[in-house]
Amino acid sequence: MDIRKVKKLIELLEESGIAEIEISEGEESIRISRYSPGAAPAPMQYAPVPVAAPVTEAPAPAASDTEAKDNGIPSGHVVNSPMVGTFYTAPSPGAKDFTKVGDSVTEGDTVCIIEAMKILNQIEADKSGIIKAILVENGQPVEFGQPLIVIE
Repeated sequence: MDIRKVKKLIELLEESGIAEIEISEGEESIRISRYSPGAAPAPMQYAPVPVAAPVTEAPAPAASDTEAKDNGIPSGHVVNSPMVGTFYTAPSPGAKDFTKVGDSVTEGDTVCIIEAMKILNQIEADKSGIIKAILVENGQPVEFGQPLIVIE
């Protein structure tokens, strides 16, 4: 394989942020990696996120009516997280929140965003009513099935 091709591959690797590439050309093959053999790549670091308390109970069924119990969730219709991710109350930092406690929502209104794998997923109200409680702080990690918002 031509050394110019190898240099070009190295440049592409550095520009793209890819950790490793392997190319085969006929009977020749080359593997270029940013890491030495046997050394595990360091995980990407993002802004620190506080760790949520471990879930000790099974998650409640998605979007169900729940009565106040020992779990501390107010009675009403609960909107649960459909995925694991990070909970956000607004579309971007500094922007107006989608909803606040006391706001009226109709079915289909966006009530929050959950970021999962760098994709922002809008979570919609599945029932019309008034926001009774927002159970998660902005920027906190959430689990699948975790109660997010209570609609009365």
